[in-house]
Amino acid sequence: MALSNVKKQEIIKNFAVKEGDTGSVEVQAAILTAEIKELNEHLSYHIHDFSSKRGLMKKIGQRRSIMEYLKKNDLDRYNALVKKLGLRH
Repeated sequence: MALSNVKKQEIIKNFAVKEGDTGSVEVQAAILTAEIKELNEHLSYHIHDFSSKRGLMKKIGQRRSIMEYLKKNDLDRYNALVKKLGLRH
């Protein structure tokens, strides 16, 4: 269920703020968004997989916290990230 290293490296390359960036808010939110999408797809077929459902809820909470932090500290970066990830706000 975890993202493959190739996909994760691609996400890091697309959302990195500078060279070698792996921990910025944008990268973290993008990786969590990709993981959430994969879990949603998995749960559409495996409705009674409650362990995965719990993991999905934890990831959604983590992304929400990261996005709230970014919104509080830098509204322009937040708006750009929401648009780039295709999230509702």
